[in-house]
Amino acid sequence: MAKGPGLYTDIGKKARDLLYRDYQGDHKFTITTYSPTGVIRVYAITSSGTKKGDLFLADVNTQLKRNNVTADIKVDTGSNLSTTIVVDEPAPGLKAIFSFKVPDQRSGKLELQYLHDYAGIATSIGLTANPIVNFSGVVGTNLAAIGTDVSFDTKTGNFTKCNAGISFSNADLIAALTLNDKGETLNASYYHIVKPLTNTSVGAEVRHNFSTNENTITVGTQHALDPLTTVKARIDNLGKANALIQHEWRPKSLFTISGEVDTKAVDKSAKFGLALALKP
Repeated sequence: MAKGPGLYTDIGKKARDLLYRDYQGDHKFTITTYSPTGVIRVYAITSSGTKKGDLFLADVNTQLKRNNVTADIKVDTGSNLSTTIVVDEPAPGLKAIFSFKVPDQRSGKLELQYLHDYAGIATSIGLTANPIVNFSGVVGTNLAAIGTDVSFDTKTGNFTKCNAGISFSNADLIAALTLNDKGETLNASYYHIVKPLTNTSVGAEVRHNFSTNENTITVGTQHALDPLTTVKARIDNLGKANALIQHEWRPKSLFTISGEVDTKAVDKSAKFGLALALKP
């Protein structure tokens, strides 16, 4: 298990990854090449394309590295240029992140993350005249942690986000409870490793909306058929059933097929998605 409580975004992350990660409703292709040479090296170039119905979206991401500084520069088909610069460990446990997007003049943001054996803090501020300030903090250990995540709009003087969460972990089980949307939504999640040798695990998420009094329940599982092939499945109380199979046909190169069926409307066509990620 990891040392320390991590960041606020880590609360419930294992269950979210099990239930939602890698499910694909579109057709996506990604190829990455590496060039580990030079003082300032072009560490990786990643090209990706996604077909959403009749719409095709593409982008090219270039990653540059030197010592503890990493810069990611991405250009997409919408003529947007996104840049993220990460300085890792300028001081022990600290990470600094600077990001902006062109032509959006209000997108600049500076973020600091700090990890300690008993705390995890992340704070960010928009680089504008009236910025949005975000703060999240977690205290505890890798076994139990409690934290909060708030955002404050200095222009309106209002809190735009106010969340809180708690998590409990041991070697094979993680449970989390979060209160989101300024107290409007309560999320409870559960993740359990059933058989480590086959990467078999189960998970569940229950979401309750206090304003509408509606509940959403999602359960899922995953299992490794062999060291290179994994299957996943999930279903919710709305009748949506999803499944995928992912095969690592060469190191770090993945081929994923996923599908979705609405069990309450079987006359509708099932949705299928494909994802191919190539890495040398």
